[in-house]
Amino acid sequence: MKVTTIKELIRKDVPIYYRRLYSGTLVIELVNKTAESHIDFTIETKPTGINEVIINKMDSVDYPLLPLTKEIKKFISVLDETGGLPSL
Repeated sequence: MKVTTIKELIRKDVPIYYRRLYSGTLVIELVNKTAESHIDFTIETKPTGINEVIINKMDSVDYPLLPLTKEIKKFISVLDETGGLPSL
């Protein structure tokens, strides 16, 4: 399983400055097929300066949820660190 990309990624306006809310279509490469799933996630900056990725909503995918969630959070963190997420 590999997270390929997040298509149609948009940032939603949130009045709280330390939270960033995003929405998009997640593309996942499974063992023998490619799956797409709608995803909403938040990146919250903690008082210590550490960013926490929270998956708010995701469509059902035929794959175990725990390893999938871990891989998605890692992928989003890398996108955030490299500047791959859209700004307002």
